[in-house]
Amino acid sequence: MKANFHTHTYRCRHAVGEDREYVIKAIERGVETLGFSDHAPYYFPDGYYSGFRMTPDETEKYVGSLTELREEFKGQINIYIGYEMEYYPAYFKRTLDDIISKYECDYLILGQHYIDNEIGQAPCSRPTDDCDRLTKYVDTVTEGINTGKYFYIAHPDVLNFVGDRDFYREQITRLCAAAKRLGVPLEYNLLGVKEGRFYPVDDFWNVVAAVGNDVILGCDAHCPDDVARADSIDNAKKKIDALGLNLIEPKEPVSFAR
Repeated sequence: MKANFHTHTYRCRHAVGEDREYVIKAIERGVETLGFSDHAPYYFPDGYYSGFRMTPDETEKYVGSLTELREEFKGQINIYIGYEMEYYPAYFKRTLDDIISKYECDYLILGQHYIDNEIGQAPCSRPTDDCDRLTKYVDTVTEGINTGKYFYIAHPDVLNFVGDRDFYREQITRLCAAAKRLGVPLEYNLLGVKEGRFYPVDDFWNVVAAVGNDVILGCDAHCPDDVARADSIDNAKKKIDALGLNLIEPKEPVSFAR
């Protein structure tokens, strides 16, 4: 694995390790490009805080730390500064304008952990057989990538739908078709592979194979040892090869369009 663009930091409250440790581990394992994409700070009204992301006032130090590491390890590894950021229509533009765009940002990846702007909602990972919820997820992700702000979709199979499989495949076909039309890759998530989560979802990736989307590996690293783990990569590539997916490995992210 030469490039990984899905790396978290302790600032999200559910990852561990110092920023430098992730960089050192990446170099040890032959990674040439490391993108940090911690859970983005988000503007929410009335003091709401979701609890799994950095706060807006931590953004400056996040960017500062990664900028220093990029200079320190120049010539050994390429470091990019990004965020994993949901598309919440009610707050998206203000978050970009008032928080993200104030500091250096190379790219965004779309990881849709909640629908309907998050507040008062169940996470996408909670099992559901609600067809309307699946439809809303696909609508929201599609609207998100249509903004032109995102490099790729992280764990695109994170909506844990346990209902009608024909309906699931129909809706996922719609998502995949939109992503292919826009040239937005889909991430095969290595943390899901490592931890045996409900995703990657076979039904989802069978659709991806049929539509012909570009696929990218993402470590979704929440500790330094998650970066480019050989066992996770090998297991993922066996599945990817068996499905005939079009695996790509960009050397740099698609730039965040301000």
